[in-house]
Amino acid sequence: MKKIRVVVVDDSALVRSLLTEIINKQPDMECVGAANDPLIAREMIRELDPDVITLDIEMPKMDGLEFLSRLMRLRPMPVVMISTLTERGAEVTMRALELGAVDFVAKPRIGLVDGIKELSVSIVDKVRIASKAHIKRSFAPKSQGAGSSSHGLEVPASVPVPLGRISTEKLVAVGASTGGTEAIKEVLIKMPADSPGIVITQHMPPGFTTSFAARLNSLCQITVQEATNGTRVLPGHAYIAPGGKQFRIDRSGANYVCVVEDAELVNRHRPSVEVLFQSVAKFVGRNAIGIMLTGMGNDGARAMKEMKDAGSYNYVQDEASCIVFGMPREAILAGAADEVLPLTDIAAAVLSRLKGAGDRYRI
Repeated sequence: MKKIRVVVVDDSALVRSLLTEIINKQPDMECVGAANDPLIAREMIRELDPDVITLDIEMPKMDGLEFLSRLMRLRPMPVVMISTLTERGAEVTMRALELGAVDFVAKPRIGLVDGIKELSVSIVDKVRIASKAHIKRSFAPKSQGAGSSSHGLEVPASVPVPLGRISTEKLVAVGASTGGTEAIKEVLIKMPADSPGIVITQHMPPGFTTSFAARLNSLCQITVQEATNGTRVLPGHAYIAPGGKQFRIDRSGANYVCVVEDAELVNRHRPSVEVLFQSVAKFVGRNAIGIMLTGMGNDGARAMKEMKDAGSYNYVQDEASCIVFGMPREAILAGAADEVLPLTDIAAAVLSRLKGAGDRYRI
C-alpha cells in the first residue's frame, strides 16, 4: 500500500515531534520530513515531493501565510494549517483557507501535548482528506481598486441585481464541509440584498465561525452573521451555524426562527448538515432551495432527499469544482439533486429560479 507522504512545518520542536509521532503511527501515512521554518520546508518539498504538508502560521523568516501564498501560486499542493484557538488565530485561518489551504487543525494554547494528542484522530483524518483533495493554482491578489477589497480579496465586479418582490416564506439552505468556506463565499457574494433568508451549516469548530461570518459580512451585499438561538430569519440575511452547536430552524407563526442548541453529534458532526436540512424539510417544504457544496463524508445527503421529497429544489456542486467530492456525491447517489452544477453557476441558477425563470426539469 502506497503511504501518504507528509512534511510537517512548525517552528516548535515539540509540535514537530508530536505530529511526526501521530502521523507515523498510522498504517497508511508517514512523515518524510519536518522543518522548523518555511525556507527549509521549501527545499524539503522540492527534494521529497510530499503528498500533504502541515503548516504552522507563526514562524520565523517567513510567516505561514506568505509561504502558503507562494506555494499555492508556484507549486499547488494539499496543505493542512495548524492554527491556534484564539480570535487572531481564527482570522488568520480564514485567510489561509482563502489562499488555498484544504483544512485546519485548531491547537490549544495551553496543555499543548495533551491537546494535540486528543486531536490526533482529527489530524490524521484531515491529512487523509487533504491527500485526495483537488487543488487548484491560486493567483496573486489584485491590486487595490475595482474588483478587490481592503483584504486583497476578490469581490464581485458589480453589485448583484435586486430580485424584487419574493415571498418571505422562501428560504435557501446550504451545507458544506472541507473546502466549503470558499465555496460558500462564491455563492453569497452573488446574492442581492433582497434575497430570501439563507441558513448555512459549515463544519467548523468553536471560535472560528464568528470570524468566518465577519469576513463574509464584509464582502457581501447581504448581512452575514453567526446564528443565535431565537433569532428570526430575515430576508437579506445569512445565518451560519456556530461551531460546536447544532443549528436548525423552527416555525413561529409566519416566521422562521433559528434554533441553536447543545445537542448530540450527528454523523460525527456538531453542527451537522443533517440537522439543518431535516428541519428545512419539515418546516419549509416546497418554499426551500437546497445547496450542497464540497465536503468529505455523507452528512446531509439523506436529509437533502427529505427536502426534495417535501418539495424543495436542490442544487449540488459538481465534482470538477469541488475540493472534496464526498457530500455532493452522496447527495446525488441519494437522489437528492435536481441539478448538478459547477460552483460558479450555482448562485445564478438559484437567482434565476427565485425569479421564476428556473428550468423545471428534475434529474
